[in-house]
Amino acid sequence: MTNRRKTSRAKEKETTWQERVIQIRRVSKVVKGGKKLSFRAIIVVGNERGQVGVGVGKASDVIGAVRKGVADAKKQLIDVPLTKSNSIPHQSSGTAVGAKVMVRPAAPGTGVIAGGAVRTVLELAGVRNILAKQLGSNNPLNNARAAINALDSLRTFAEVAEERGVPIERLYG
Repeated sequence: MTNRRKTSRAKEKETTWQERVIQIRRVSKVVKGGKKLSFRAIIVVGNERGQVGVGVGKASDVIGAVRKGVADAKKQLIDVPLTKSNSIPHQSSGTAVGAKVMVRPAAPGTGVIAGGAVRTVLELAGVRNILAKQLGSNNPLNNARAAINALDSLRTFAEVAEERGVPIERLYG
């Protein structure tokens, strides 16, 4: 009986995660017998409360690729510091290969102003007011990873105050 309860609790925890497919691409590998087709899925997983991850899965069928992508994304989760207005504490930029992403905090009521893969990453991270711009490449995987890189480099006011060895009140002054 106790095993059943534990599994239902585990499922309840997992349902808070949202998964979104950014791209599904059919890729082929040339082998001796001809072309071997497989699928690559880019997945973003987030709980809309400050945790988000990007994963890639490859399999011979779409469903398998998505499943592998979700598992990969859950392994690479990051924590995003959110302000009271569901924005980010300060401006940041991130890079991944040829893609650059710049993110800036926005006033309450602004919404998510971002395009493509970056928008998906920010929405699943739980950010509600933000300005973002993709610079350089328009590759969805690289832009999603650049967005993750930008969000990962964010620091809270408390962390900065602790590093400097000053009380938080002095930062605002």
